Amino acid sequence: MTGAIVAAMFTTGLLLVADGWRRARRPSLADRVVPYVRDVHPSADLPASRVIDQLIGPWWRRLTRSIGESLGSNAAIARRLRRCASDETVESFRVRQATWGAIGLAGAVATSMVAWSVARPPVVVLLLWCAAGLIGGCLACDQWLSSRVRSHEARMRVEFPTVADLLALSVAAGESPVASIDRVSRVSHGALSLELSRVLAEVRAGATVVDALDRLAARTGVMSVARFAEALAVAIDRGTPLIDVLHAQAADVREQARRELIESGGRREIAMMVPVVFLILPVTIAFAFFPGLAGLHLSSGG
Repeated sequence: MTGAIVAAMFTTGLLLVADGWRRARRPSLADRVVPYVRDVHPSADLPASRVIDQLIGPWWRRLTRSIGESLGSNAAIARRLRRCASDETVESFRVRQATWGAIGLAGAVATSMVAWSVARPPVVVLLLWCAAGLIGGCLACDQWLSSRVRSHEARMRVEFPTVADLLALSVAAGESPVASIDRVSRVSHGALSLELSRVLAEVRAGATVVDALDRLAARTGVMSVARFAEALAVAIDRGTPLIDVLHAQAADVREQARRELIESGGRREIAMMVPVVFLILPVTIAFAFFPGLAGLHLSSGG
């Protein structure tokens, strides 16, 4: 086993050296351009999650693409990446997913080696455990992306009434919708202000305000924000007063949040009955009946 591990490490090192030598001889367009734009565009630096992709090369990308497509469609991944306002591409997420799967596989292999040295279980069980580690790592990365989407949309839902009121105040002061969005996105910090910054970037790139707001309504998973973007686009397109629309949208969201809070309180009230019925009530009954039982025992003994 030690010889196999050493041979695998040596072979992997040779493959990395050969691939690096090949890439150094024929660098890609991104490798040639990035050093010259890094000072004016800091985001051109490659994140740590893409290091494995840059080292191992195209065959690793093909492997991650095949594994990822077996666990979920690329369209769904791209949709969730847009919903959480991530600049990550589907390909880089597939690399991250395969890396998580490799970590899970490595942990499963390590525990299998320990189990084999201690109890020698069946080989089929160990192989199934390694496969479960690989699939579990990939699924954990997928669930991590879903949790990012949920947290991003939850922050948008909380920030929306305040942002809508700020937009209404800015429009009431005489600014245009684009200037209002620019001002609010600069003075506020959060998930919704990031989405407004993306809308503003699309407008500055040549898109109309209506089209940018329609795209915001299409990519977001928060119904209140989608209705807000659609209503704002309709108001700008038809020339209706924006202030009333923004205040009405903020009031609707606050009312919906109040209803959700009341419903959540009702559900939690029922859940609070579980420890009362199964823990506190039996203890109370035991304390109430124990003195009588002790008295009966002493009386029978006497």
